[in-house]
Amino acid sequence: MNTSSSCFADGDPGAYETLILGIGNILWADEGFGIRAVEALHAEYAFPDKVRIMDGGTQGIFLLPWVRNARRLLIFDAIDFGLPPATLKLIRDDDVPRFMGVKKMSMHQTGFQEVLSSAQLADELPEEIALIGVQPELLDDYGGSLRDSIRAQIPSAITLALEVLEQWGVPAIVRDNAPRASDLIGPGALDIRGYETGRPSDKGELR
Repeated sequence: MNTSSSCFADGDPGAYETLILGIGNILWADEGFGIRAVEALHAEYAFPDKVRIMDGGTQGIFLLPWVRNARRLLIFDAIDFGLPPATLKLIRDDDVPRFMGVKKMSMHQTGFQEVLSSAQLADELPEEIALIGVQPELLDDYGGSLRDSIRAQIPSAITLALEVLEQWGVPAIVRDNAPRASDLIGPGALDIRGYETGRPSDKGELR
């Protein structure tokens, strides 16, 4: 079986049926959950060649061509559900745009709600959509990484994702080896290990 394509949100969307998308901003603590979850999924599993795995970052409306090209869309993101921190929720289909639009935490959510609305108006919304969201604990920490409670939810988020993908008929294959450098879905310098070790300590930097 061929492994899935992975990429940044640029260039030609190409041919695929399922888009697995992490969105958010890793520079603001728990807002990076979506990116870190999709990175972890990509690091552990390979998928058929009609699956595209993407670090969508904060690109908002620029993700529209990729969403319109997909039959199935799985999203990871930090969402303000108004629930206790680290609560994990799976939202499906018509409820997804509503949750992407409520209590926006940042501009990327405004932009992505516009993506879904634009695709819907053009009658090009994916046939099936799932959102795996976590209630953030902390956002106001520029340069910070995920809080421990949020990081601890990534394995559960991946389990939910695999269940959704199985329901969609998309198999996941456990990787024997780590993805090659050419298969990275985000800049190597922003890999969570390098990102966290490169941040100054509390004593070394005023925050």
